[in-house]
Amino acid sequence: MRLTVDHVTRYHYDRPVRSVVQSHRLQPSVFAGQKVSEWEVTVTGGVRGAAFRDGAGDQVQGWTVAGPVSEVTVRVQGTIDTVDLTGVLRGHKETVTPDCYLRATVPTRADTALAGLAMQAEGADPLALAHALSAVVADAIAYKPGVTHAHTTAAEALALGEGVCQDHAHALIAVARVRGLAGRYVSGYLFADADGQSHEAAHAWAELHLPGLGWVGFDPANRCCPDDRYIRLGSGFDAQDAAPIRGIARGGGKEEMDVTVAILQASQ
Repeated sequence: MRLTVDHVTRYHYDRPVRSVVQSHRLQPSVFAGQKVSEWEVTVTGGVRGAAFRDGAGDQVQGWTVAGPVSEVTVRVQGTIDTVDLTGVLRGHKETVTPDCYLRATVPTRADTALAGLAMQAEGADPLALAHALSAVVADAIAYKPGVTHAHTTAAEALALGEGVCQDHAHALIAVARVRGLAGRYVSGYLFADADGQSHEAAHAWAELHLPGLGWVGFDPANRCCPDDRYIRLGSGFDAQDAAPIRGIARGGGKEEMDVTVAILQASQ
């Protein structure tokens, strides 16, 4: 599937700040499931800094905006061809060992309830178990936008019984680790109109490391594995670690942010 992306993030400050420094993970991952035709990231007034590819295979690009500045706009525009690999991350180069993703973080730490949820899943092999874990998370946390926030933990979302894709991903990572499977958070995009259903265009899911297959994606929020509707950007231990944009503003102004994302199917 050929998809076009137009992703705009605007930062507003209630008074001019001295400078803004950001690091971006906004380049599509390099693997067999996607091939970039065009891709451009722009930052209003920004100066491009150093770039590198980290151990997880993500390209990290630094930006600096000199102040005084009251608004910064980050825009991603691109065209990419995607292939359905039934969630398998084939051909992705990284150097970190999967075992490092057995370490819990605050958002993905399993409490007693998450540990109990993990034991409800049954599977004859690791792949079947992974699907079962994704299903029990989907059953336990109903999709409901606006009920959680950026710092909600997996345990809190499970206790609430509601959440968004970030909460589903955190919960799946938590229960997978209880069952001995390494799990990590993935940020990206989802083409919302392919099946006529409502989805979040800026999306997140989880990958679990399975013997013989490597990393495999699972999206409990949509009860599926990522296919050619999905664009993978990067990964991390949790949502904060995998955030497409991270940064600081020097000068103390109060920051507000708004995001618009449009994913469309392009003609071949």
